Formats: sequence, C-alpha cells, structure tokens
Amino acid sequence: MKPTGAKPAWGPNIKPEMQAVIEQFMSFKNKPLPELTAAQARKQPSAADAAMKQMRLSNITPPPMNCDTATKTLAGVKSRIYTPKGGTAPYPVIVYYHGGGWVIATNDTYAASAQALCEKVGAVVVSVEYRKGPEHKFPAAHDDAFAVYQYVVKNAASLKGDPNKVALAGESAGGGLACAVSMMARDRKVALPKYQVLVYPIAGYDLNTPSYQKNTETAPLNKGGMAWFFKNYLRTPADGKDPRINLVAANLKGLPPTTIIAAEYDPLMSEGKTLADKLSAAGVKVNYKLYDGTTHEFFGMAAVVPEAKDAQGVATNDLKGALK
Repeated sequence: MKPTGAKPAWGPNIKPEMQAVIEQFMSFKNKPLPELTAAQARKQPSAADAAMKQMRLSNITPPPMNCDTATKTLAGVKSRIYTPKGGTAPYPVIVYYHGGGWVIATNDTYAASAQALCEKVGAVVVSVEYRKGPEHKFPAAHDDAFAVYQYVVKNAASLKGDPNKVALAGESAGGGLACAVSMMARDRKVALPKYQVLVYPIAGYDLNTPSYQKNTETAPLNKGGMAWFFKNYLRTPADGKDPRINLVAANLKGLPPTTIIAAEYDPLMSEGKTLADKLSAAGVKVNYKLYDGTTHEFFGMAAVVPEAKDAQGVATNDLKGALK
C-alpha cells in the first residue's frame, strides 16, 4: 500500500499507509465543513469511506464478522448491539460512542471500531446513536449517552452482559461523551464504569491550543471543522465552558482508569494530552499513547493502517485487564 503523491505540506512525517488513505479522502473533493449546512455535510463521504476505498484498491477483503448485530431502542435511544458469536454469556459490556462532532456520522460510519472492540475484547458492544446538533443542541447528545449507560448498568443481563463489568469507549466527540458520562455517573451516584477508552477525545473549548494552531489545514479534521462542530452543537459559546464539554477544566477526581489514544496530525492532540495529565493529577490511572504520523480518525482503520491495529491492541489489552 503506497501513496501516489508527495506528502501533504501539513504532514511531513505522515506514515505511508495513512497518507494513502488521506489521498483517497482528498479524492472525494469534499467541501470544507464551514461552507456546508449539517444536512449537506452528512451526505459527504467520510474518512471511513476513504479507508474502505483503499482496502478495495489494495485487494484487502474485510475479515468475517465474528459478532451478531441487532438494532434496539434503549432508554429511548436507537443503539446497535454487537454480541460475540463465541465465548459464553454473560459477557463484559462496552458502551461505545461514535465520533462526528456531535453533528455528522452514525453508527455505520464507526462500525469498524465497534466491531473490533466486540471481537477483540469478547464483549457486548452497545453503540449509541445519540441525537445530534443543530437539530438537537447541547446537552442532547450527552443526555442520550448517559441514558443508555444507565440502562445498560440496570439491564445488562437482558443484553447477555454482566452488570459488574461495564466499560465506556468513544472516539472524538464520542471520547468526550464517554468521559462526561463517567463524570455524570460519579455525580449522580450511579455505578461507575470499570474503565474508559478515550480516542482523540474532544476535551476542551480552546481553539488556540498548540495543536489547533498547528492543524489548520489537516485532513480529515482541522481547526475550521472543529469551530463548525461547536457552532452546530452548542446553544451559545457559554456551553463551551460546561464541564461536560470542557473536560480539561472539570473535576476529574474519582473517575475510572483511562486509556487515551492520540494522533499527531489532529487539532485535538493538545487537549487530549492535557486531559491525560489532569486525570493523573486527580489520582486517576492513565495510559496515554500518541501515534506519530497518524491523523484524526485513524483508530478504525486497522485493516489498512498498522498504527490503528496497534492502537486497537492497546485499547483491547487495557479493557480486558479491567473487565476480566
């Protein structure tokens, strides 16, 4: 799998497999998010589509699916349940929140990540189709995320799950949701998750961090795209100061042990590192891993990007250790 062109100006150290996927993404000629309405943006091909296109070009066949899927409504929220085909119930449960800036993308877009967690951890994965902005502004996605978590804790047995072995995972906006749900569980005296995996989480509202300043042209996510996400999801800029959005300034004491996975060419890199440091300072056990030469959205691309395979392995080992 070799890229065809020169490295992008913004990514001098980009890994070749990652570059090949980004080349496919650029071939879609998507319009920048700030030029679009949310409805228009949702119709554009995604980074996941670029990875699929690269798989086809490289003659990589998708691995067979070793989990069953079903769509159910849990606590009023549409969710996709992935259940391992092997092993014996009750399984551990991972409540998973997809990315997309609380505005675009669906469970379909992030199916590769949810499937990988189900198969590699041997867990039931509940992938949450939370409401999105601008139709449903903050805190709608957060309320849905917490409602499904509460449902799973109370009704894990009905999903072939073990209520004492529940973890959270999410990517981008979903990584922020996962951490916010842990905080809400703590504050509302609901059973805490045993673990949380936050993949390049949206963890702050400062668009002038070093990584925001450095990543103004990056694909698939850059500073302008993030500003557009905030505009579409937050009711007012004041919402950006809410601890559920501005995790780096929140009370993080008593949260579950955490894995944070970060990408080099990503406006969210700085706040992910800050969150890792603040969690550690609050006494939370943290495993922070930065993948050089990767971009935002790399985690679900294990079939084509070696760093994604490694990152999924880190997440899997940490989850297995916590849920054994």
